[in-house]
Amino acid sequence: MRVVKQSPRVVVIGGGAGGLAAAVDCARRGASVLLLERGPEVGGKVRQERVGGQSIDAGPTVLTMRWVFEALFSDADAALAEHVRLHPLPVLARHAWQDGERLDLYADREATAAAINRFASAADASGYLAFCRHTEAIYQKVQAPFIRAAQPTLASLVGSLGLRGLPGALGLDFHRTMWKALGDFFQDPRLRQLFGRYATYYGSSPFEAPATLNLIAHVEQAGVWAPAGGMSALTRAVAELARRQGAEIRHGAEVAAIEADSRVRAVRLASGERVPAEAVIFAGDLAALGGGLLGAEAARAVKAPPKSRRSLSAVTWCLRGTAGGWPLAYHNVLFSRDYAAEFTALMDRGALPADPTVYVCAPDRQADLAAVGPERLFVLVNAPPRGGEGWLTAREIEACERATWRVIERCGLSMAPAEPPRVTTPDDFAARFPGSGGGLYGTATRGLLDALGRPTATTKLPGLYVAGGSVHPGAGVPMATLSGRFAAATACAGLSSTGWSLRAATAGGTSTRSATTAATD
Repeated sequence: MRVVKQSPRVVVIGGGAGGLAAAVDCARRGASVLLLERGPEVGGKVRQERVGGQSIDAGPTVLTMRWVFEALFSDADAALAEHVRLHPLPVLARHAWQDGERLDLYADREATAAAINRFASAADASGYLAFCRHTEAIYQKVQAPFIRAAQPTLASLVGSLGLRGLPGALGLDFHRTMWKALGDFFQDPRLRQLFGRYATYYGSSPFEAPATLNLIAHVEQAGVWAPAGGMSALTRAVAELARRQGAEIRHGAEVAAIEADSRVRAVRLASGERVPAEAVIFAGDLAALGGGLLGAEAARAVKAPPKSRRSLSAVTWCLRGTAGGWPLAYHNVLFSRDYAAEFTALMDRGALPADPTVYVCAPDRQADLAAVGPERLFVLVNAPPRGGEGWLTAREIEACERATWRVIERCGLSMAPAEPPRVTTPDDFAARFPGSGGGLYGTATRGLLDALGRPTATTKLPGLYVAGGSVHPGAGVPMATLSGRFAAATACAGLSSTGWSLRAATAGGTSTRSATTAATD
């Protein structure tokens, strides 16, 4: 009679959104889960800086796709609302240009159309409503065969369109760039600039990214939330959910190598400790794995993405200060005067633009109220992913800061820091996320096949799985969370097939038609 082992050891490397979700799902299925995080706390790119005694989000600040987290908690017999307070934002973002004009986007699309009518023209307002219908249609076509699918292919994507087949695939708008498609809906170039900015959510350029990514505008229009306590409150809640399922989370645990022969055998820490494992889920940047930073066996299991395909990095400032000129919203975007020149500098020349677009998060303006005293502010400009290459000198950073504050002033806003800001550069991001060069979104997307070509959870090495923003379905906290769920389902299915006894999964929000991930159906 075969003896069935009861608790396979799953080691998760990396405590970002993907790793945390993987830990939750593996633990609730009965695996013995150890999550190893090299930093002092979990969250990955979701992090905070302390300035003037206050915590400020210093990573992702826009939360969309709430259903992803509701499903993660629900499948673990918990309720998201009982652990994280999410406040819906009626103003999605406030936008400003250097000609003094401003425009708000609202969760209410009719209110946005009315605002565009006043800002630009009735034709552009009508174009916006048509754009909403267009992007919603794209989203509806891709959510099942791509976003919710663990192993999407072009054939499955086209096949999901039924009788429309390949002709219907043209409705995905993959055959032209975002910038080109936006010209069909908006006459005012500032509106093309505004909606083209969504390409940067994927670390890409609107002049290269496929128009399919215009669906990001629909995702945001469908709802943006602000977690009480910042984005870190969400990742902390997921970490606690993992612990309640039985997962162990260890901080300050740097992994030196993944040991393997014909399959994964163990994880070796920089301290010298060896942790045996039946499965390993790597939830860091795929370039670290493919670049050999965790050993030759793991490097052969994946294809290292070329440096030329890295996504955008950033220069950020966390500060407390007094803002004046016009009232900030929670999310604010101050645009450069020449968008094409900005992305030419970033993508073609690998340089910081002389006139950057500036993002400002003002978390104390959640209810669109005036701040009393110094308020928390997070300022970000895009940067080339060249961290660790030695080009980013103090002089370069000073020039970037002057250019950033010049754009802020030209857009009619002023900021007076109460103390020196905390600055983070591509060099800092490269050090935090090994192998990335400071790129924050995996690989840049320049066509539909780039999106479909992102690695999925499986690798060439049995027992090794991958998750995070550099694998399918892509960058962003919700997408990385989905990747972690896909990796967990795939890893647990693999363990079950080799004789381990695991609990069956409950139905939830990551259902797929993949045989290897049927546990999430």
